Amino acid sequence: MLAETELDREPRGTMRIECVVNGPIQTNTYFAISGDEAVVIDPASEGERLARDFIDGHPGVRIVAIACTHGHADHVGGVAGMRRVLGEDVPFLMSEADIPIVPGAIRHLRGFYGLDTEEPPAPDRSLAEGDTLEFGDVELQVLDAPGHTPGGIVLFAATEEGDLAFTGDTLFPGGHGRTDLEGGDDATIMRTLARLFTVLPEDTLCLIGHNGTTTVAQELCANPFVREALRAHAS
Repeated sequence: MLAETELDREPRGTMRIECVVNGPIQTNTYFAISGDEAVVIDPASEGERLARDFIDGHPGVRIVAIACTHGHADHVGGVAGMRRVLGEDVPFLMSEADIPIVPGAIRHLRGFYGLDTEEPPAPDRSLAEGDTLEFGDVELQVLDAPGHTPGGIVLFAATEEGDLAFTGDTLFPGGHGRTDLEGGDDATIMRTLARLFTVLPEDTLCLIGHNGTTTVAQELCANPFVREALRAHAS
């Protein structure tokens, strides 16, 4: 059973999002910036370059955390490099449930693409349902979202500009993340979809792990997996 955390939907603060597409699978690495603080979400590859480019382009803004929506190599492969530039006092955050799948995911990416993808350090803090990550004047709220991996999470924020959610590889326009990789489970991701599309506001902008964005409203109308998941949940 997925937990039933109630989201805090009271708008709070402002957040600017910058996306850098990087890595062999064209992963969306997000820089969430609020005031003079930033959080990096899913650094896929070339972590040292990502960190230096951000520092050079954002004088006065400090990266305060690195958060990963799940433990696949194309979402954690840049963590170690970023930490070398930023320092070990910048915490790496991820679900504890995904720690066991990281080595296999790294080996898979190395074997498939022939790239020497670097294994991340152990997380400094585990993220789980009900946790929050505060920076600047905003707050990211953690929702458990297993299915693509055992420890997948979604990070939701209600800001003065609107609601948004970093959904990783749980959701794609018209579909959902793969469940045929280590730790994936089709029934679980369908339960996750039903839960997410029950609790997330319809105006939520979904910032996904690859390709473009979508919204909860768009997926309620056009995603057959979401409709199927909600029907099963209601029955």
